[in-house]
Amino acid sequence: MNAMNMVVASSIGAICMAVFVMFIRMRAAKKPASAKKIILPPLFMSTGALMFVFPYFRVTPLEILEAAGVGMLFSILLIKTSAFEVRDNDIFLKRSKAFAFILVGLLVVRIVAKLILSSTIDVGQLSGMFWILAFGMIVPWRIAMYLNYKKIYNELNGTSLNTKTTV
Repeated sequence: MNAMNMVVASSIGAICMAVFVMFIRMRAAKKPASAKKIILPPLFMSTGALMFVFPYFRVTPLEILEAAGVGMLFSILLIKTSAFEVRDNDIFLKRSKAFAFILVGLLVVRIVAKLILSSTIDVGQLSGMFWILAFGMIVPWRIAMYLNYKKIYNELNGTSLNTKTTV
């Protein structure tokens, strides 16, 4: 399989993942949120770092910084469109029409960038960079979601973040 076919195949994979994420997000809005549901996705995704065991996927320190920086910038959009609401004394993720548009927009930016960069960067390195970008995007987003969730959770349960519980 030549490099361009690999770029196209990985772009199709990214589109499938985006559709999957939107579907999961719509279903998740019907069930109460929990700290576990917020924290686990980045932990599961972290196993993808094993790709860097293979030299084909390794990136330079500058590429790591670039990809992580872009991911953190993109996370701002996700953070701004993720909010919680209280219904029946449970915490739910609010549905956001903007989230779907932002996810599609980020996907388009990613595919265009991949097509442009694939002519100058090896496909393996590019895959590594886009994994770092995605991880750099999901971690700050999920940290912000967790902090927001805990704030609402503590308000609902009448506890303070500064209160220490002793047994």
